[in-house]
Amino acid sequence: MPVSGGYIELVRDLLADFEPLRIKRMFGGAGVYSGELFFAILADDTLYLKADEENRADFEQRGLPPFSYETKTGRTGTMSYYPAPAEAMEDPEALAPWARGALAAAERAAPRKGGSKRNPR
Repeated sequence: MPVSGGYIELVRDLLADFEPLRIKRMFGGAGVYSGELFFAILADDTLYLKADEENRADFEQRGLPPFSYETKTGRTGTMSYYPAPAEAMEDPEALAPWARGALAAAERAAPRKGGSKRNPR
């Protein structure tokens, strides 16, 4: 699940419009925040965007699988994060609608976690 420094910088450049952007290394990968909202994961030099019932179909229609990992017991776990389409990783304008969808999913999830963590934008 490692992520390279070069890939982090690529993602930082592609998501520059989502300031205040923060990328924090964790568990060998990295978490991506806009303000206090956690909306993406970086793992194995792949950007995984948060999905929920409102935007999950956009990923599934393209055949993109959810983020998965192996648990300590050897089972496979999944999370509601999906890889950004390859063509969206080519320029900020192509990635922006996908990132906005992930940020909206994070905003919708924030109240269920005990308080508003809305991005000040």
